Amino acid sequence: MTASDRRDQPIAMFDSGFGGLTVARAVIDLLPTENLVYFGDTARYPYGSRDRRAVQEYSAEITRWLIEKHQPKMIVVACNTASAVALDELRSMVDVPVVGVLEPGLRSLLKVTASGRVGVIGTVGTIASGAYRMAAAEMAGEVDLTSQACPGFVEFVERGDTESDQVKVLAQRLLAPVRDARVDSLLLGCTHYPFLARTIGEVMGRDVVLVSSADETAFEVKRLLDEFGTTRGPSSAGSRRFVSSGDAESFASLGGRLLGPEMTHVESHSWAAP
Repeated sequence: MTASDRRDQPIAMFDSGFGGLTVARAVIDLLPTENLVYFGDTARYPYGSRDRRAVQEYSAEITRWLIEKHQPKMIVVACNTASAVALDELRSMVDVPVVGVLEPGLRSLLKVTASGRVGVIGTVGTIASGAYRMAAAEMAGEVDLTSQACPGFVEFVERGDTESDQVKVLAQRLLAPVRDARVDSLLLGCTHYPFLARTIGEVMGRDVVLVSSADETAFEVKRLLDEFGTTRGPSSAGSRRFVSSGDAESFASLGGRLLGPEMTHVESHSWAAP
């Protein structure tokens, strides 16, 4: 298949649930003519507390399904945990570009720091993988990186609770080590966390810059489309398809509030019982 044949094929992305919608929003805003398919694996979320092998298996299963069902020209792993543990395996499986959110987010973080004291927060799985620490050492050499797992944040977002007293108390407790490290910038190392940006910002203080990987990932998507000659031309607005492995109606209700008017319908997909 030639590059021109691929131009109208969709960009496919997946996450354990709603978090990847931050990346979807950034891609839609930057590339409004591109067709998009988004898969939220809400039947099996959260990924951050699962073991490494399970996340790799889920990611491979979703990728195979996206390739077989939608024939995408690119796959975006819009999940930090999956990006941290499954990206290399997924790239070896398919013949289209596979983009993760880890390195784009880290590049953005390193651009904004003035002191070199930076922080990253993520799920237990992402932080335990050491992926951010290894990538930072390769990209920046000497950088003072403080990493902190934030169990519970994803569950609050998945319930649509982003500013309650309960989530604020949790944020104050979990973010204390990062605040004490006196970082000047903080990477929200989970695509769910931008939905908690107001609460996180209040805890960290106005002098700390919060960095989301969503915009930088969208720029990486555009760069690769241009490089491979598969960017869709300036035609009509692209199509948007959303699929959930959990309750499609609930996904549409909360997802519509988080993403915006593009989410008018959510399809349902059920995994076969093992």
